[in-house]
Amino acid sequence: MGDFLGAVTAFPTVVFTFALVVVAVYWLLVLLGGAHFHGARGGHHGHGHGPANTPGHGHAHGRGGGHGHGGGHLGHGGLRKVLGLGGVPITVAVSLVVAFAWFGALSGRVVLGSGHGGVLLPVALAGGWAGARVLAWPLRRLMPAPAPPPSRRDFVGLGCVIRTGRVGPDFGQAEVRAADGSSAVVQVRQSLDDAAGPGGVLRAGASALIYDYDDTGEYFWVMPALPATG
Repeated sequence: MGDFLGAVTAFPTVVFTFALVVVAVYWLLVLLGGAHFHGARGGHHGHGHGPANTPGHGHAHGRGGGHGHGGGHLGHGGLRKVLGLGGVPITVAVSLVVAFAWFGALSGRVVLGSGHGGVLLPVALAGGWAGARVLAWPLRRLMPAPAPPPSRRDFVGLGCVIRTGRVGPDFGQAEVRAADGSSAVVQVRQSLDDAAGPGGVLRAGASALIYDYDDTGEYFWVMPALPATG
């Protein structure tokens, strides 16, 4: 036992021993519900509230819909892909690298002795990366496919409430509530044919149905909501 403790607390193994302790504590907290498990593919962190014509704010607002984290073309997701560790949660990838590197450093010290610490450190890191990359391939096949990114077209088919004094082919706003409970004020338009029908004029407080989205004008087409039956 004394030899083992000496080996894990000697350079370079001690570098990975501390990292392994951190990894073990993290996963213990995950099991106990005290830490957040980061998903495999990144993704969006909830939906905000606000005007739908504000880019990058609210539920699928702005071109491309929603917002995420990345910080450029080589965020942590891009770096993992370059290293061959993409498709698995970053916490899993780091844990695998640390575990394999720790085992490699410990084994190298036992085999080569204490005089090769400067060589063992990069070798252990490379071994950790190689071992993690081998395990990442089957693990990524077990990960759920990422949900499609939110889109403004998610609002099509939903009801809304008019928030402007009138709605026409060139003006109008309405409040719509998404399936996840978030709400947004969106630009809406009504065709002259719909407005000409009985009860077709949409004014503030009226209920309407979103039936299409215009990508060029970035607004929704609405029509009077059908009255409830039964």
